[in-house]
Amino acid sequence: MAEMLNAKEILRSIKAVDRQQTLSALQAELADSPYKIVVLDDDPTGIQTVHGVSVYTNWDKASIEAGFAEKESMFFILTNSRGFTEQETIRCHIDIAERVQAVSEEKNIPYILISRSDSTMRGHYPLETEILKETIEEKGAASFDGEVIIPFFKEGGRFTINNIHYVQDGDVLVPAGDTEFAKDRTFGFTASDLGEWVEEKTNGRYTKENTIYISLEDLRDQKVDKIKEQLLLAKDFQKIVVNAVGYEDVEVFATALIKAIRAGKYFICRSAASLTKVLGDISDKPLLTREEMLISKSRENGGLIAVGSHVKKTTEQLQHLLDSGLVQGIEFDVHLVQDEEKFKKETERVRLACEEAIKNGQSVVYYTRRERLDLGENKKEEELKQSVKISDAVTSIVKDLAVQPSYVVAKGGITSSSIGTEGLSVKRAEVAGQVKPGIPVWKTGPESKFPNAAYIIFPGNVGQPETLKDVVAVLEDKE
Repeated sequence: MAEMLNAKEILRSIKAVDRQQTLSALQAELADSPYKIVVLDDDPTGIQTVHGVSVYTNWDKASIEAGFAEKESMFFILTNSRGFTEQETIRCHIDIAERVQAVSEEKNIPYILISRSDSTMRGHYPLETEILKETIEEKGAASFDGEVIIPFFKEGGRFTINNIHYVQDGDVLVPAGDTEFAKDRTFGFTASDLGEWVEEKTNGRYTKENTIYISLEDLRDQKVDKIKEQLLLAKDFQKIVVNAVGYEDVEVFATALIKAIRAGKYFICRSAASLTKVLGDISDKPLLTREEMLISKSRENGGLIAVGSHVKKTTEQLQHLLDSGLVQGIEFDVHLVQDEEKFKKETERVRLACEEAIKNGQSVVYYTRRERLDLGENKKEEELKQSVKISDAVTSIVKDLAVQPSYVVAKGGITSSSIGTEGLSVKRAEVAGQVKPGIPVWKTGPESKFPNAAYIIFPGNVGQPETLKDVVAVLEDKE
């Protein structure tokens, strides 16, 4: 069983690398790359590290064609599949795979698929990547040699060392399998070693022993050719685990990956947000200011914060925000979901209270009751459907809002996806950047409910206890 590590000691002990050197090598490899990078995002948090790229909130052929037609090398398709049932996930990924393959052939543009998921390894895995693989192979296109697994996400304190994935909690690195995220009722797991995690998730169809491991030592020594040779040996959708503690590790790996793809190998990547930034060659950008985010039209109104995530970190962050006095708090009793009429009245009560505050220039946070609605161990699918009803209600408060807030913040992956696509009716957004590390901001499109507005997507598992308060302080100009 993996042990907790001292974060400062471990990260300080790792060999330093010349970041400029790793970046230069990668950029030379990407300079004439013909590949369009298509990122399927199972909630909106995959854009945590990028800016200046498009996010499409549907996967019809027209949207995929538009993504391929852009001058940028990468675009995102927001699936929100973490809130889907298995059957919905299968249908969604079949549709996307068929359309991406068709557009690629029509435009004669090759592509790289990234299935972007949670950095604590939750989501419909291995279902999503296997459906993509099978659908594309059935079309007589590529035969995939390997699947790259890289959950490293520096901004969220997610590191992979000696094949074990860790979650930073203050000064301690906690093995992922020992965190609250691993106890997720829908997507839970026990393993922290990524080889064991693969074995656990695939029910032994892929084994720890048959997994290819890209070591931190080789990445730090910039052994690009050696790593490329490892990738060239991959076959039969073999799993490839990538260790990483910094962006330089991902840059070295990505250089080797592109070389292997150019040599004729085919891979699907299952990653957190860091790989997308690196393969998309996205530069660093300063954190966004209030002036860059807010439009003058609605500055006199209050802002709106929606909190749906139930992880411990979110609840701590919510409490810090409520204690700060920056906003008015309104609890949404979502346990009433089991009584349709009472739930409808409760939803309306919360919306009207939010509207009143916003019109009066008072920012407001509405948040779901903190105790989870537990239907029992044997009712996971039913519980997921119930959570979708709750998510729909949380979303409807934004959708039916009769006044424009100066900004909208959504806390939690499923919450932020639903509010973005259904509540704000966004079809395409541009990622403006980040307000804090790992917390992205959309500029909504002209078709949305509130055009050109700032929509802040705050993942449930990112930041310190005071980070939500700090984000609101920026937006309220009260830092």
